[in-house]
Amino acid sequence: MERDYRLTHPKLSGFIERAKSLPPLVTAVVYPHDALSLRAAIEAALAGLIEPVFYGSGARIRALAAQLNVSLPGRIEDTGESAVAAARRAVKDAADGRVSALMKGNLHTDELMGAVVARDSGLRAETRITHTFVFDLPRYPKLIALTDAVINISPDVRTKADAITNAVRLLNRLGIRAPKVAILAAVETVHERIPATIDAQGLVALALSGRFGCATVDGPFGFDNAISATAAAAKGIVSAVAGDPDLLVAPDLNSGNMLYKSFVYVGGGECAGIVQGARVPVILTSRAESQFSRIASCALASIASATV
Repeated sequence: MERDYRLTHPKLSGFIERAKSLPPLVTAVVYPHDALSLRAAIEAALAGLIEPVFYGSGARIRALAAQLNVSLPGRIEDTGESAVAAARRAVKDAADGRVSALMKGNLHTDELMGAVVARDSGLRAETRITHTFVFDLPRYPKLIALTDAVINISPDVRTKADAITNAVRLLNRLGIRAPKVAILAAVETVHERIPATIDAQGLVALALSGRFGCATVDGPFGFDNAISATAAAAKGIVSAVAGDPDLLVAPDLNSGNMLYKSFVYVGGGECAGIVQGARVPVILTSRAESQFSRIASCALASIASATV
């Protein structure tokens, strides 16, 4: 029996339905040379979320569609067999305003992101490139976001500040006007030998100066006292954020990526995720992610791009 995500993950399903009310997002689907990425783009198009433009080998894309017995809902920009050529052409079209989002197909992340962050790409914006996930966790009462679990390996305070800025903007678009932000570390006290705690102290100071608008930022928190009010109370932590965060800020890519996969594979969560900090959203999906997650990421990109 097919899984009904409206029952198991109603929070993500809700914003997918919201995105369906928006005009389809013209999206460059970069190098969809495998069944997973091509089918996800087609399903997102059929759901009314995107208007796809496929970049890659026209012959291969058509043959794959025939093999899957599906019709291609958009046009093809034939860039040949090179993934790098497909990425560069898609990025150029995004910079020129011909497409409004980028969606990763069957190419390496660094092949696509290398084209996005190139100095002459035309897509660089005022903040650094960061990634934000939004999760629907069965045991958490609301959507919860995580940054950065994909792009920045060892972010410094400035990069973390940009990650928070980007994520807060996204949460605002989702209707969360004053998000609560928890800065994660191994411990909940500032320790000179644990750089993440010192970063947390600096980020809280930036928040107090107004850097993140209406967001409430606190930390450092261990994961337990960030996510659980009971755990926070047991340690005597008094905070408006503890036990009720809308956004978790990971210390680095290793911890963030493990937390993301734990949410999905142990916690039963589903997620949507996009790259922010470029002039257009970038939908980066893992080959292991569910089709529902891929569709939700398209919805998230659509909401992020919507004119308010």
